[in-house]
Amino acid sequence: MFYFIVILLAVLLMIFAISKLKMHPFIVMTIISILVGLVCGISAEEVINTVKTGFGNIMANIGIVIICGTIIGTILEKTGAALTMANSILSLVGKKRSVLTMSLTGYVTGIPVFCDSGFVILSPIARALASESKVSLAVMATALSGGLYATHCLVPPTPGPIAMAGTLGADLGLTILIGLIVSLPATMAACIYAKKVSKKVEIPANPEYTVEELVKKYGQLPSALHSFAPILVPIILIALKSIADFPSAPFGKGIFSQICTFVGNPVVALIVGVFIAMTLIPKSEKSNALKWVTEGITDSAGILAITGAGGSFGAIIQQLPLADAISGSLLGIGIGVFLPFIIAALLKMAMGASTVAMITTSAMIAPMITTMGLDSSLGRVLVIMAIGAGSMTVSHVNDSYFWVVSQFSDMNTKQAYKCQTGMTGVMGITTIVVVFFISIIFL
Repeated sequence: MFYFIVILLAVLLMIFAISKLKMHPFIVMTIISILVGLVCGISAEEVINTVKTGFGNIMANIGIVIICGTIIGTILEKTGAALTMANSILSLVGKKRSVLTMSLTGYVTGIPVFCDSGFVILSPIARALASESKVSLAVMATALSGGLYATHCLVPPTPGPIAMAGTLGADLGLTILIGLIVSLPATMAACIYAKKVSKKVEIPANPEYTVEELVKKYGQLPSALHSFAPILVPIILIALKSIADFPSAPFGKGIFSQICTFVGNPVVALIVGVFIAMTLIPKSEKSNALKWVTEGITDSAGILAITGAGGSFGAIIQQLPLADAISGSLLGIGIGVFLPFIIAALLKMAMGASTVAMITTSAMIAPMITTMGLDSSLGRVLVIMAIGAGSMTVSHVNDSYFWVVSQFSDMNTKQAYKCQTGMTGVMGITTIVVVFFISIIFL
C-alpha cells in the first residue's frame, strides 16, 4: 500500500507542477522520478542509473520513429499532401463520418503497428481532417488514439497479446478472432467519447496553408496515391514483418522472410517513408528540402524529451515490488475475468507500460487458470482479453503514449487528461463488460 500511496502522490504532484506552476514536463518528471526512487528505498546510484536507462530504452524503441514521423508530417503539411489525403477521405465518407473514419483507421493500423508509431504516422491526417471538417483537433486525435489503442492491447501480432497467448497456452488464431471482435466496442466507445467529451476541448488544427494558398504556390497539389504513399508504405512494410514473425512462419525462414523482417522494422520502414515523402517536394521548393527536414527534427526535440522522461518515471516504478503486493491482496479473490482485469489495471496505472502490465499479469494468472474455471480454449482467450482491457486502463503521465498523443495534438497536460486518460478509462471498462458478458453466455 505504501508504494501505491507514493505513486499517487507523485502523479498528483506532477499534475500540479505542470498544470498550475507551468513547469516543463521534462523537468518535472525527471525530478519526481528521482524522488520516488529515493523515497521508496532505492539506492541513489541505482536511481540515477534507472532514470538514465528508462530514458534510453524509450529512445531506443521510438526515438528514431518519432523523428522520422515528424519529418514526414512536416513535409506532408508543407507540400499539401496532408490536405489531399483529408479531402480524399472526406470525399469518400463525408464530413459527418470523418471522426468514425479516423477511429476505424486507427483500429486497422493498430493491428500491425505499435500505437505510438501509428499515431506519429497518422497524426498529419488527423490534423488535416480536423481542419477540413471544421472540428477540434482534440476530437480527431482522441478518435485516432482510441482506435490504435484498442487493437494494440487486444489483437496479436502486437507483442503484448502474443506474449500472453504463449504464457497462457491460448490458441493464437482464436485470440486474433476474439480480439478483433472485442476491440470493436472499445473503438466505438473511443469514437463516442471523442464526439461527446473531446469536442469540448477546443484545439485549432493550425494548418500552415489553405488549399487555395498551396495551389497558388505550387500550381497543383500532389495526387492522392502519391500523398498517401509515405504513410501507407511504412504500414505495409510493418504489416509484412508482423506476418513474417508469426509462429507458423507463413513466409518460411528464407531470404524473403529476412527481408520482410528487416524492412518491416519500424525504424527502417519510417526511414523509407521519409525518402518517399521527399519525392513530394516540388522542384521549385527543392532548395527548402534540408530546411523542412531540419524543422521536423527540431519540432521532435520537445516530444523526445518529454517521452524520455516518461520512460524514466516508468522505469523507476517498475523497480518497485508492485506485482508481489498486488498478488498477495487480490489473487485469492474469485471474481472470474474481473480478477486479471483489476491486476492489469493496477499495474498499468502504476507502471505506465501496457505491454509490461500484460506480460506480468499473465505470468501471475497462468497458475490459476484451472482454479478460476477458465482453462478451456475460449476461457484462456477471454483471460487475455480481460488483461488487455486492464492494460489500457488508464493512460496517464507515466505512459509514453500519453505524451505522444498530447504532444502531436497540441494538448496541454490538463487537456490530455480529459481526452486521453478519460477515453482510455472508458475503453477499458467497456471492454471488460463485453468480455464479462461473453464469459456468461459461452462459458
